[in-house]
Amino acid sequence: MQSWKVTELGEPSDVLELQDTPLPFVEAGNVLIEVEASSLNFFDILLCQGKYQEKPSIPFTPGSEVCGIIRETGEGAQLKEGQRVIATPGLPEGGLSEWVSVPEHSVYVISDTMSASEAAGMFITYQTSYYALYHRSNLQKGEVLLVHAGAGGVGSAAIQLGKAKGAKVIATAGGPEKVQICKELGADIAIDYRSQDFVEIVKKETGGRGADVIYDPVGADIFDRSRKCIAFDGRILVIGFAGGRIPDAPVNHALIKNYSIVGVHWGLFAKKNPEKVREIHHDLMRLYEEKAILPLIYREYDFKDVPSALEVLGDRKTYGKLIAKP
Repeated sequence: MQSWKVTELGEPSDVLELQDTPLPFVEAGNVLIEVEASSLNFFDILLCQGKYQEKPSIPFTPGSEVCGIIRETGEGAQLKEGQRVIATPGLPEGGLSEWVSVPEHSVYVISDTMSASEAAGMFITYQTSYYALYHRSNLQKGEVLLVHAGAGGVGSAAIQLGKAKGAKVIATAGGPEKVQICKELGADIAIDYRSQDFVEIVKKETGGRGADVIYDPVGADIFDRSRKCIAFDGRILVIGFAGGRIPDAPVNHALIKNYSIVGVHWGLFAKKNPEKVREIHHDLMRLYEEKAILPLIYREYDFKDVPSALEVLGDRKTYGKLIAKP
């Protein structure tokens, strides 16, 4: 089989090598999966550069999400050969490989109607947005949800999950194409933050009240301005800092306007509550079957084109998820 290996730290196009590797050994409690599709994430680039919080020993295979078919089960495993699944391989043997062997607790059965690309691209994004909106902010039917970077991976999931809960969704995105994508995803209002002032539009659309929940994977100036249009008793969800700068949060302002700044660390939640992650997965499968959610795919790439795909992802001009298919 073939696997992508990081042989030294640097830009993905410089340090990734496609190598012939032996088929993984299937330990007790593991399953062997023939990979149909692998998701590409921005942190895969950071891993190659040595800038991610996890720093596996070289050489290693990046990739944290795959969809595939179980071909062999280890002793004690309860899953069955032939089942289609999502899996989350751990470093240093990640998912950018034609075959993976992973512990059964990292495997989730999927709907037979779901495509491999949709499945590979949904786990982290939809789990994160579900946990943020349904657990951390307790979003309610009829509330106003403002989603920043609505055409991105987690943002597109947040729009759909917000609508599934019955919220009024306002989304921001950069440029006409991404604004149109937000509308197609179900956003009631889509704002081009490059040419429009989202603060003024949110205030206008809510009669001056502001958004009940703000979903912010950007940080920087977006967070600063979001504080100007958060409602009384509102919740600002801190998802990440794609904008680069980690903003300050003046607590006197939170006190005066009576809002909450809520951290969302899904990875730690998942480690502490694996059974709840599985419950969320089952509900996401229900929502998929009901056509309430549909993962947004930017493009499918041939497996041999992973370095160039990561380069495209690094330019931050894409939307949704990028998928590699062996």
